[in-house]
Formats: sequence, C-alpha cells, structure tokens
Amino acid sequence: MYQQLLQKEKQIAIIGLGYVGLPIALEFAKYFRVIGFDINQHRIDMMKAGQDPSNELDSTVFEDKDIFFTANPDDLQQAHFFIVAVPTPVDDYKVPDLKPLIGASHAIGKALKKGDYVIYESTVYPGCTEEDCLPILEAESGLTLGEDFKIGYSPERINPGDKERTIDKILKIVSGSDAEALEEIAQVYGKIITAGIYKAPTIKVAEAAKVIENTQRDLNISLMNELAIIFDMMGIDTKDVIEAAGTKWNFIKLYPGLVGGHCIGVDPYYLLYKAKKLGYDPQVIHSGRRINDGMPGFIAKRLVQMLIQKGKSPQNAKVLMMGITFKENVSDIRNSKVADLVKELMSFSINVHLVDPYASPNEVAHEYGLTLIDKPSKDYDAVIVSVGHDGYKTLDINYFKSIMNTEPILMDLKGMYKNTEENITYWRL
Repeated sequence: MYQQLLQKEKQIAIIGLGYVGLPIALEFAKYFRVIGFDINQHRIDMMKAGQDPSNELDSTVFEDKDIFFTANPDDLQQAHFFIVAVPTPVDDYKVPDLKPLIGASHAIGKALKKGDYVIYESTVYPGCTEEDCLPILEAESGLTLGEDFKIGYSPERINPGDKERTIDKILKIVSGSDAEALEEIAQVYGKIITAGIYKAPTIKVAEAAKVIENTQRDLNISLMNELAIIFDMMGIDTKDVIEAAGTKWNFIKLYPGLVGGHCIGVDPYYLLYKAKKLGYDPQVIHSGRRINDGMPGFIAKRLVQMLIQKGKSPQNAKVLMMGITFKENVSDIRNSKVADLVKELMSFSINVHLVDPYASPNEVAHEYGLTLIDKPSKDYDAVIVSVGHDGYKTLDINYFKSIMNTEPILMDLKGMYKNTEENITYWRL
C-alpha cells in the first residue's frame, strides 16, 4: 500500500476537514494524491479558494498540494487509504455523540474495496473502532476484516494555535488490526511526521492512550480549581501559593482555570461512558469533571458577592467580558466555558458586554445566542479577562481603570496581571 500511495497509483482520502483533518490532508498532499472530503459544501468552497475555515492555516499552505476537495461521497470511490478525522462531541447530557463517526463509517463502507485501509483519528472510547465502526464497514462493503481490508487507529495530536509544535513535529501513535497493517500505517504516517512514530500494540491501547491524555490534564486542572476555591475562602492568593510550593523540586506547577474546548472538557466523558457500560462508576474522573464544569458558576457568584460588598446592585451592574474562545489566540469557540460564565452572570440580571478579537460574531450568535461587540465602551463596574490572548497580555492596570467607574473590580482568570493600585479590587483564580 505505501509504495502504491507514494507512486500515486492509489489515493488517500481524509474524511472531515476541521482543525484536525485539514492540516493532515495538506501535509499528506505534499507527497501523495489526496481527496479531502467534508459534508459542508461551504467549507469545501473556502478550501478550494485557499482559505482555512478554522483560521488556523495561512493561504500559502494550500499552494502546490496534490489535493482535491469535495463534498460528494461518490468521489471516495477513488481512494484506497481512508483517514477519519470527524468530530466526536458529547450531547447535552454528556453522552458521546457518535453520529459524525457513524456517518463517516457508512460513507467509507460504500466506497471500500479489497486491499483498502481505514484509519480513525477521532477521539473515542477504547473499543469503539472495532466494536462500533468495523461492523458498519463490513456491512456496507460486504467485505471482511483481515481477508479483504485492514483498519487502524492513530489518535490526533493537533494543538490549535501552536505555531511551534506543528503536525509534523508531534510524535504520532499508530496501531493496526494486524502486524502488516501496523507496519504499512506506520510507513504512511512516517512520511509526514518528522518527530517519530510510536507503534501501539493494539488499537484499543491507542484509543485508550488518547482519551487518558486529556483526562489526566482535566483532573490536574480540577485539583487546582478546587484548591483555588478553598484558598479564596481563606483569603489566600492561589498563584502565590503555587509559586511558593513550586520551590520544592518535585512539585509540579499547574494552575486553575476554565476548562472548555473540544478535547479536555469532552474526552473524559467518553471514558466515563465506557466504564459505566462495563458496570464501573468512576469516582475521581467524574469528580474532576464536576468541579471543572462548576467553575463558571463559582466565578459568577464570587463577582456578585464582590459587587454587593461594594454597595452595587447586580441588576444595575455593567460588566465587560474579554475573550470567549476556548483558548488563547484561536478562533474556535466550541464548548467555551466563557459562554457558560456569561450566562451565569446574566442569570443575576447583570448587563454583560462581550469582546474577542479572534471570535466570529456570527458564530458566537449562532452557537450561544450571545452578541459580540466591536470594542469596549466605558463605565464598567467590573472587567473579567477570561482568555489569555497575546493582545490582552500587554494591557496594564491603568487601562482597566480607564474603562471602569468608581470602586472597580478586575477579575483576572488567567493570572496575567499584578495589582499595583490600591483603588482597584483585583481578583484572580
């Protein structure tokens, strides 16, 4: 398979061209013939014009690439090596939503031929590739795994907004349905990944490795969030505590914060779901999720307390929220906990102004029903800096004073500033 792909006798198809699929497709298109497939025709039209709908990639990366963008599933018939990079979110009840993954499996199954490969990159729970996706591939194609085609799993490790650790510079885990599949898949990915390839012993191991990467980060942050809540009750600055404790050689410096996005705030639910299906109710993972999901409510109530302490009515308060994307310097607003914080504040009848230089006003309105204003006004009772965009890091206390009225409150959720003014109330997680 590898040699046929390299000689462009066969093609690679990437299914799902979001923040994961598009960079992979363009990287492969340096060396192979690639079909880039997405069900969203508008996104396909943008990519044909050399535009990244996720605003992560420069237009120059589309140049001199052997890639054909399409929204027509019939075009998948021309491919022999399929890579699935569709989203795997959770629904309103925190249950894994496999509809995009199942849909992609049906589309590939209809195009599957003898000798083909199917590799999944979407984050799933251990067992999903073989237990949920494989039966669809076999039913749609009439083919049998091993005898007719092979599968694999290679978890995505894209880091949005990171211009240093690009896709080729991040170690890649691969796995296959048998030894031959593992070697072929490793060779194909090895052509574009300069950081190296790690061969997992089984598909389930590779799936589990991916889901615990973000579960571990989620739990680490939840510990710091819980400590921040406790220390706030004690009147102790959490960042000062962390800096002091960090002087010990084996203390790991981690910081509290809002946990959103499509990875850390989502992946643990996949592991929770699978564990419960097996009859085990995880305690630690669930507790971590509960703490992190509850942080917007904690911050909102803390601000209300501070407003009341200053003799201000929350119903008459005007608050500026700076940042709604799920992390700094990206446009992605999926699963933004800032949106939850805005709605928590609005539940107290607080007037909230929302700004973000990276977010799309249309997407914010469509996804959360919130209005993004062009620029801050004046006379705010409080300002909450919720995302660490580079442009915000250059601001100082005097700037915030200039847009606030008497008895101002600055809530610094990223711990970016130092309070040097006695006539401003400074609070951070």
